[in-house]
Amino acid sequence: MSESHVQEQPSNDSPRPSTAGRLRALGNHEWLSPTEWRRRIIFWTGAVLVGLAAVFFAQAADYAFELFRRVASHGWWVPLLITPAVFALLCWLTEGALKATRGSGIPQAMAALKVEDDGFRGRLMSLKIAAGKMALTLAALLGGASVGREGPTVHVGAGLLYSLGRRFGFAEPAAAGRFILAGSAAGLAAAFNTPLAGVVFAIEEMSGAFEHRMSGTLLTAVIVAGVVSLGILGNYAYFGDVTASLPFGKAWLAVLLTGLVCGLAGGLFARMILPSATGLRGLVGRIRARQPVVFAAFCGLGLVLLSLLSANGLYGTGYTQARDILQGHDMAGPLFGVLKFLGNIASSWAGIPGGIFSPALAVGAGLGNNIAQLLPGADVSSVVLLGMAAYLSGVTQAPLTATVISLELTANRQMALPIMAACLLARATSALVCRVPVYKALAEDLVNRYEEERLRREPRPEESA
Repeated sequence: MSESHVQEQPSNDSPRPSTAGRLRALGNHEWLSPTEWRRRIIFWTGAVLVGLAAVFFAQAADYAFELFRRVASHGWWVPLLITPAVFALLCWLTEGALKATRGSGIPQAMAALKVEDDGFRGRLMSLKIAAGKMALTLAALLGGASVGREGPTVHVGAGLLYSLGRRFGFAEPAAAGRFILAGSAAGLAAAFNTPLAGVVFAIEEMSGAFEHRMSGTLLTAVIVAGVVSLGILGNYAYFGDVTASLPFGKAWLAVLLTGLVCGLAGGLFARMILPSATGLRGLVGRIRARQPVVFAAFCGLGLVLLSLLSANGLYGTGYTQARDILQGHDMAGPLFGVLKFLGNIASSWAGIPGGIFSPALAVGAGLGNNIAQLLPGADVSSVVLLGMAAYLSGVTQAPLTATVISLELTANRQMALPIMAACLLARATSALVCRVPVYKALAEDLVNRYEEERLRREPRPEESA
């Protein structure tokens, strides 16, 4: 054996780095990597942009709806002229290239996470779609639609971060998915000024599990977006500080009632807005497919007629009515919860841009107020808060998100246990009526349409031969 060959053999006496040492070296290398730092900077910059967009969206939405209220105050007949026309116009505008702006926006973000196709993601998450989502949702509020801005803010946040990531070289499917997930969570956090809810929403609703995608950078992006909103708008609770509490005893009957009633109502709402080929939903779908613009106009007319039965109307997000009910200044009337429920269905059936988070909280507040009248020994605000959380859990079938949002929106910690119990019960009750969560079902519908389109584009075996 040659001397040179002997020298090439590793020595048994030479020290080898330990596993921990190799991991530390790898971690240090990744921390100092220019690519990793570029990704972090893009995440943080995008989170700031999402926060700014959410603040602008919130202010513009309030202004748009206030303008509608001023115009509508000139007579009960004014919304009869405005609302159906706006519904028809929005439906017409979203028939073509802006079709992805329809509805809440959360299903679009979920579908984009699931399908790792650049073309599909581009159609749902482009900057044009994000800008259109914001503009058309504002137009819907300007026309008095019973929609919210939180779901659209999630869509806008996902679109902004996705487009930013692609612009700076992170087009690889898994990397792009992280940007969509971070943008969605940051959008919700900034929309409600609830960073913790944004994190829980990303885990429970968007990704379905705490996977590797939920990295520290992603969590930081959520916090940055929340801090931007906090810095501009101040440290506030969405519905104000609510000092409600629910002691053990007979008052816990409210947990049972709100969980069952609001969960059932939430499941019914979710089932009514999901596409179907049978029953009433099938009939609605066929009519909408034949004359979508005319159908949207009739939905707007239905919302106006329902509003005439309510003391303060059913237009907009319902934030003012929910806040007044929660704080014990109910001016909306005993039928507000039921009427708002129907108004939300009319707006959803029209297929116009707009979310369901805030309108759902308003319905829950109305139903909770009705349940409180059956429980004279319970604190009304506590029962109303339970109703809001339980109905939101019933609609979304995301009990953890509904719990955290309800606690952060009211700066209330005393109600954590009863709210969680009501949300879990509502989720179970809702599943009896609507087996698939509404956002997941709508996202799967988008994915199925994509798969059908992809199969039509692919050549058949006999054609390729």
